[in-house]
Amino acid sequence: MLAAARQLAAVSDTPRLDAEVLLAAALHRPRGYLHAWPERIPEPEQAARFAAWLERRLSGEPVAYILGRREFWSLELDVTPDTLIPRPETELLVELALARLPADRPTTVADLGTGSGAIALALAVERPLARIVATDRSPAALAVARRNARRLRIRNVEFREGDWCEPLAGERFDLIAANPPYVAVADPCWREGELRFEPADALVAGEDGLDALRAIIARTPACLRPGGWLLLEHGYDQGEAVPALLRGRGFTEVSDHRDAAGQNRTSCGRWPG
Repeated sequence: MLAAARQLAAVSDTPRLDAEVLLAAALHRPRGYLHAWPERIPEPEQAARFAAWLERRLSGEPVAYILGRREFWSLELDVTPDTLIPRPETELLVELALARLPADRPTTVADLGTGSGAIALALAVERPLARIVATDRSPAALAVARRNARRLRIRNVEFREGDWCEPLAGERFDLIAANPPYVAVADPCWREGELRFEPADALVAGEDGLDALRAIIARTPACLRPGGWLLLEHGYDQGEAVPALLRGRGFTEVSDHRDAAGQNRTSCGRWPG
């Protein structure tokens, strides 16, 4: 494992962790097992599986895609190259949503661009009385989200195919959340490192990275109840632009919030009423 970690240092900021996670999965054991039984020699089939996964990781492929899963909000989610990999900073969006959703009465929530279903399913677990609609224009991503909901036995989320608010026509919600694409097309980051393995249409949003955010801010008022909330994740450098867009559209009580790394990551606005 130490040799594998040394190899992975060229492509990963967490080479030892990556090596442990891959080896533990190859052995069908928890990571703690590796420390409790460091002398364990893998069976040939397990060793071959680990070697194949190590080669994929050395190519830059994310561990989440290699194993087909990622933990988010303590939920183990299936992920595929059709879905963005859920990230810890998006848990801030869940926290802010929960602070605005009472636990003791039914509420209505929409998650736009749900991908693997991470946000919708996290909110569903924490607010079982809520009715949640999760939308995505990708049938392949929706298939992953539905599979996650079935495996986790979550029944208060409905998945609908369509672009942003289109599947919500004629309905009003207490809260709408979205983690849309927000990378500028000229930004090289989405063509490099691990990001090059993720779906470009879940990352890139026009010349300045704000196209999807503009579209959502423009359209969601028609789907919000008076006093309803819109919560948006955005890039660390968009912490001024997004609140300005919200205010310009007529949202009130606009605020921006920093993630655990101290980056402006999420903006909130309330529709008047």
